Amino acid sequence: MAYLLGYDIGSSSIKATLLDAATGAVVASATSPQNTELAIAAPQPGWAEQDPATWWEHVKLATAAIKAKSGVDLLEVAAIGLSYQMHGLVVVDRQQRVLRPAIIWCDSRAVGIGDKAFAAIGPETCLQHLLNSPGNFTASKLRWIRENEPEIFSRVDKAMLPGEYVAMRMTGLIRTTPSGLSEGIWWDFLEQAPARLVLDHYRLDPELLPEVVPLFSNQGELTAAAAAELGLKPGAVVAYRAGDQPNNAFSLNVLNPGEVAATAGTSGVVYGVGDQPNYDPQSRVNTFVHVNHSAAAARYGILLCLNGTAILNRWLRDLLDPAAISYKQMDQLAAGAPVGSAGMSILPYGNGAERTLQNREIGAAIHGLNFNIHDRRHVLRAAQEGIVFALNYGLEIMGRMGVGVKAVKAGHANMFLSPLFGEAFASVTGAQVKLYNTDGSQGAARGAGVGAGLYRNFDEAFAGLQSIKVIEPDPALQPAYQEAYQRWRAILDQQLHKNQ
Repeated sequence: MAYLLGYDIGSSSIKATLLDAATGAVVASATSPQNTELAIAAPQPGWAEQDPATWWEHVKLATAAIKAKSGVDLLEVAAIGLSYQMHGLVVVDRQQRVLRPAIIWCDSRAVGIGDKAFAAIGPETCLQHLLNSPGNFTASKLRWIRENEPEIFSRVDKAMLPGEYVAMRMTGLIRTTPSGLSEGIWWDFLEQAPARLVLDHYRLDPELLPEVVPLFSNQGELTAAAAAELGLKPGAVVAYRAGDQPNNAFSLNVLNPGEVAATAGTSGVVYGVGDQPNYDPQSRVNTFVHVNHSAAAARYGILLCLNGTAILNRWLRDLLDPAAISYKQMDQLAAGAPVGSAGMSILPYGNGAERTLQNREIGAAIHGLNFNIHDRRHVLRAAQEGIVFALNYGLEIMGRMGVGVKAVKAGHANMFLSPLFGEAFASVTGAQVKLYNTDGSQGAARGAGVGAGLYRNFDEAFAGLQSIKVIEPDPALQPAYQEAYQRWRAILDQQLHKNQ
């Protein structure tokens, strides 16, 4: 019997899923750490760093938990897939030793570098070739190291994304994909090759980039040393890797133009697939190479990101006392407040520079608080509504790019576990929401099956995927939600005007 093993390398945790390759059924899933989250260091305001070795330790712990739960001999795992937090930067020397903590996705230190590059290279040139501003992406973070840590930079042999680091620990090889390069703003969409205009402007040697391989392919085999650490078979193939948001879309079988996926974990994302290389002139939403892109059938992922989603919910739980209240109880309390939270509005922008706000950091804020009428129910509801409103604000930008959102697929996880959140999302956006019992690690496992040739096509890979819930917009609630959204939007506009 053959099995597939998928990992999702997040900034909060590492999740693993074991699939039966023949049926596509989930055998077991595990998350590490449990009941807590991986630490994010902030040596200075706006910085966010993690030790890559921590990811590897929790990959091992999640794998051990899979073995204990399933009772399966993991020597029967034929292929491995990886999903990972996007836009991070890991640098290693020629001996593959990590030179400094990883600069992860929500770190804002390179915003100014990216903005200067956008102006110097030229907005029109950047948008035509990169479909984005260099912004706060991986390439700009590497330039930050070059400018601020020259001694470390002098020893850098390769710069990679978080998932590429984990793959390196598994295979001993440092490789990337066109999709991965696009996530770092290292991909030229016109040339269909690594972006020399970015490398030349930042004075970065092209040799710093990993070797490029197809996304669904044999990307390397498990070394004996890694196999011993993980309890897997030496030679098991790493056959798929993708950033967490392209992979989330893949896990929901969102592959064709017009299809849309959403997720609401630490960050909130809406990801639509198109067949045209569209871009937002202000680079507030971003376009990347989707997982199934090819020269014959172009596929682009248009991504809207809100940095602070479930992290806001967690912050509120910590404030209320996590020992005394569960997320389910928080949802029930929030549902006790009316739509619009009796005039309270929350701006959920408290987790770094926001792309939809042109890389501004305006911070989170509560508006309209009245000590005489508001209690924790209103705060909890206003937080969920504020997240939905911020996502809808981004969807309006995507709409101007021609991305119409009539139906959205999402995993039944994180914020979408809240009935209130699902109701608000559907009613504010006007989109039908289909929830599926899947996640990023499951998608990575299915991708591994495709890359290893165990599935002949995507239909076979998703034979076991089923919708578990459908949420329709509620016409009776939509007027109240729209009124609350317009109030929230006016507050946001005022804040943006102050921060110009």
